[in-house]
Amino acid sequence: MPMPVPFVKDIEFEYGKVQQVSPLIRRVIAHNPGPFTYMGTGTYIVGQGNVGIIDPGPLDDDHIAALLAVLDGETITHQIITHTHRDHSPAAAPMKEKTAAPTYGYGPHHGNMKAPKVEEGGDWDFRPDHIVQDGDVIEGRGWTLEAVHTPGHTSNHLCFTLKEENALFSGDHVMGWSTSVISPPDGDMAHYLHSLRKVMDRDDSVFWPTHGPPIRDPKPFVQSFLDHRARREDQIRQCIAEGQNTIGAMVPIIYVNADKRLFPAAGRSVLSHLIQMQDEGRVRCEGEANIDSVYELTD
Repeated sequence: MPMPVPFVKDIEFEYGKVQQVSPLIRRVIAHNPGPFTYMGTGTYIVGQGNVGIIDPGPLDDDHIAALLAVLDGETITHQIITHTHRDHSPAAAPMKEKTAAPTYGYGPHHGNMKAPKVEEGGDWDFRPDHIVQDGDVIEGRGWTLEAVHTPGHTSNHLCFTLKEENALFSGDHVMGWSTSVISPPDGDMAHYLHSLRKVMDRDDSVFWPTHGPPIRDPKPFVQSFLDHRARREDQIRQCIAEGQNTIGAMVPIIYVNADKRLFPAAGRSVLSHLIQMQDEGRVRCEGEANIDSVYELTD
């Protein structure tokens, strides 16, 4: 929580500098490292001359200036948003002011402003100029992106496949260094697991996540995330069976090796599991599952 995954090599970069990572893809990493962003938000630039940018990043003047410097002499025709967390979408507004580049995304943030902030938080100001849904195609000069709706981390999360390179921009749905935080009410564990199976059933040759290195062998990587969630559910069931039947009691046991500062986020992910388990009739509590509920197994 977050869980560094095996068989991943680290990434070489310098903040604010452009890196050509494939024939059609460049990346600039924002200087916003942290427990939920790894080394920082990776903004991807697709194409040459007339380009699209994926996840312009946080509201950070240095990062925005770096993007504009990298793209001096080129035209930004699209700003494409995977989802509306504050390390992904806020820079779209000042970028649009400076370049007139329109935004593309599934929609505004759908979370609850009263929900606990456990990571970067929602970008409540973002409204896409163009609504993008599952299967929609965005075309630029020399590149083609197809949207893949992957709710779970957030309800409005989109991945995008670059058809010319058979590559998937996986946002925070599949990161290159950790599993995603699933925080209700906008985060949904059942949707997240379905979305993991959805991308695993695809034939993309590489994933480019917004955080962390590329994923060169996606299917076993995604399977490791599914296996991790199955193990986590087993741990929750064992805790309840042994009498640790509140989230507050479960988290220090399940996340025994985690930094205690991450416990609030860990509790939200445990809650997302318990909501799914309650919906499927495998646990019960009084009323709707929440962070303070007392849980018991039904079998």
